[in-house]
Amino acid sequence: MSIHLHRHPQNSLREQISTLGKSLFDRGLTMGSSGNISVRLDDGGWLMTPTNACLGRLDPARLSHLDNSGQLISGDKPTKEQFLHMAMYEERPQSGAIVHLHSTHSVAVSCLPEVDPCDCIPPLTAYYVMRVGKLPLVPYYIPGDPKLGDAVRGLAGKHSAVLLANHGPVVAGKNLEAAVYATEELEETAKLYLLLRGENPRGLTQEQVAELEARFPRD
Repeated sequence: MSIHLHRHPQNSLREQISTLGKSLFDRGLTMGSSGNISVRLDDGGWLMTPTNACLGRLDPARLSHLDNSGQLISGDKPTKEQFLHMAMYEERPQSGAIVHLHSTHSVAVSCLPEVDPCDCIPPLTAYYVMRVGKLPLVPYYIPGDPKLGDAVRGLAGKHSAVLLANHGPVVAGKNLEAAVYATEELEETAKLYLLLRGENPRGLTQEQVAELEARFPRD
């Protein structure tokens, strides 16, 4: 049975997922069929990008619609990394959307042996602190391993973003726009971090970070 998008109650959200997914893909923040997006619905369910879907060519009508227990209601089968999203949502009831990408510079940082696993990227800019905050590193697990979900769950309550070792970032936000902006900020700051390696850059002080966190809470 075909889905008539103009009758669907989540029409605007479906269009937003598709539009922002294409924007991320077109700017090279994820490639091929990598990366996935989800949005929490008012009824407790979710819209999620399908498995093996390219973010640059999403069909709004075929997005996965899940109920509040994570079961598929309509659309294509959800991303195989659905469990990452669910782990974040379980710990972050205030978050309305999650973006997971394989963005090049963020993945590069996740491969460096010297990064602090409790805070992978130093506070180089105010907007990084405002939109991302501390970024913990999740140890490497083979894709699809349920232990990866458990590792994310253990950190998500305290952090709105985590970096999966040799894999990529998972970023939550109060809504999809906020999650996308935070993901973009993370990728740009990862690029800055790589450019400044060995240069002993001047980051923000603890006092400056604390002031930003108090004035600009994320979600």
